[in-house]
Amino acid sequence: MSGLARDNVAGAKRVVVKVGSSSISGANSDQITPLVDALAEAYGRGTEVVLISSGAVATGMPFLNLDKRPSDVATQQAAAAVGQNVLIFRYQESLDRYGIAAGTVLLTEGDALNEPHRSNTRRALERLLDLRILPVVNENDTVAVYGLRFGSNDRLAALVATLIHADLLIMLSDVDALYTKPPHLPGAEKLDFIAADDPLDGFEFSSSGATGVGTGGASTKVVAARLATKAGTAVLVTSTELAAAALRGEHVGTWFEPTASVERRALL
Repeated sequence: MSGLARDNVAGAKRVVVKVGSSSISGANSDQITPLVDALAEAYGRGTEVVLISSGAVATGMPFLNLDKRPSDVATQQAAAAVGQNVLIFRYQESLDRYGIAAGTVLLTEGDALNEPHRSNTRRALERLLDLRILPVVNENDTVAVYGLRFGSNDRLAALVATLIHADLLIMLSDVDALYTKPPHLPGAEKLDFIAADDPLDGFEFSSSGATGVGTGGASTKVVAARLATKAGTAVLVTSTELAAAALRGEHVGTWFEPTASVERRALL
């Protein structure tokens, strides 16, 4: 099958949207409202939307009186347990304006990679979409440690997009696109389009975000994009504030071309 073209984003049948911790927690928690507006607009067109939302640990930190991300696993788990509850409440409260119900799906790596968990995960997500529920997916940080972790929610998003045969994966962060080097450095140039066979030689991608509350950076997005595009899913990387424009098909961010004419079943 052929992958989604950039000029046909608004016509995508199934879209996975991933948002990072720093975009919807702390001082930016008010960005949940415009993000939900963007998701609801696509939902209203009939698009099947899955939201991969980081932010459980960051959202839970204030309730544990923490001013920075905890370094020990037990406290991270505690923050995630509290934060996930608050996070889904904030999403549902905003979605209520549109009469859309959210469904929480918490995964470990084995749920996306190993049978029979993998098939169960796909079936659950497919059924939620059939019922016009908007799945809100996150790593199960309360129990996912060491060998059970995805490493970043960028990778989780790519695996989910591949699992459910999404047409498009949109990865949102604080930066409007990918750049040839960290955008604050002199000479950094915006990358508009990345071909499926582009080796991306000579570029410098950061390994972590600028805020310190998340676990992903530009490099994890590139790796995740390659994983998704090899399975035939197009990828767009842009900022959270441009989510509505991205879902409408406006020319924003960095577009990763999907591999053409792949047989997805052979990759899954």
